[in-house]
Amino acid sequence: MSLQTAAYAAQSETAPLAPWSLSRREPGAEDVLIEILYCGVCHTDIHFSRNEWGNAQYPMVPGHEIVGRVVRVGANVERWKVGDAVGIGCFVDSCRQCGPCRAGEEQYCEAGSTFTYNAPDKHMGGMTFGGYSTQITVDQHYLVRIPEGLPLDAAAPLLCAGITTFSPLRHWGVKEGTRVGVVGLGGLGHMAVKFARSMGAHVTVLSHSPGKEADAKRLGADAFVATHDPEVFERHAGQVDFILDTVSAPHDLNAYLGLLALDGNLVLVGLPDPTPVSAFPLILQRRSMSGSLIGGIRETQEMLDYCATKGITCDIEVIPMDKINEAYERMMRSDVRYRFVIDMASLK
Repeated sequence: MSLQTAAYAAQSETAPLAPWSLSRREPGAEDVLIEILYCGVCHTDIHFSRNEWGNAQYPMVPGHEIVGRVVRVGANVERWKVGDAVGIGCFVDSCRQCGPCRAGEEQYCEAGSTFTYNAPDKHMGGMTFGGYSTQITVDQHYLVRIPEGLPLDAAAPLLCAGITTFSPLRHWGVKEGTRVGVVGLGGLGHMAVKFARSMGAHVTVLSHSPGKEADAKRLGADAFVATHDPEVFERHAGQVDFILDTVSAPHDLNAYLGLLALDGNLVLVGLPDPTPVSAFPLILQRRSMSGSLIGGIRETQEMLDYCATKGITCDIEVIPMDKINEAYERMMRSDVRYRFVIDMASLK
């Protein structure tokens, strides 16, 4: 038996997303069935649905910033009950046996995590389908609780944009007095500003768009540097300790490395096309360049609880499901402040 589920899907890399029906599995003993209430729209959804990374399988139902309520639980489920507000992020399974999984770092599973969409489905065969749909069945171990006090719609993007920026700030020990540079002020960047500021850091936004300065200050940035002028890199050389680079468009990483002080670190969470990196800016000041993925289930829950305590959510624009193609085009023009969230009631 399976559960027919209304959804929006891409049927090819050139087709707009359109109504479709998919099959979800009936909940097994360890499973939870969730009614999806909101789903954030991540730029990754565009990359996948348009096959920009070359590994798309169709039909595809994107969406990995999912918030909903539990409507049914399996016989062995003890963590969750009907009515609980829960979230699902970028993955729905992992091997559970490797070192990273045992350490609560399932996003780095050595066998490869099962992504929420466009990944082989271990239960039903075919591919997994994401949150642009009305319901989803998930193993109980891959859910997180949405704390009371967090609005469900604005909490949805925390499951990707939030944890993607929170995790490296925590891992590299950003704290009071750390001088943090945030490259890019989009869906990821605006969350990086909020988190770094809440941790006591001195935050500088580094953006090629001078018009974003007022918004950067509103979000909590202490300073703003417009990077369209190459001379700014010389004027601000060595002035930050940690850079979180959220930009996926091509840009000169060597220039940003030069902004770091001694022992500074630049961490990539965006996915820019490969650009040459010189050894000189790394060696001369013992700088580092690193990368960071999302977070595991444990850390994602920690992030959500932190957000509830600090009153942090994403800045969102809520849309109905049938506006998704328009939203994609607006995202390509950077015409959103700062994350679209789909109200799934519009699909029922």
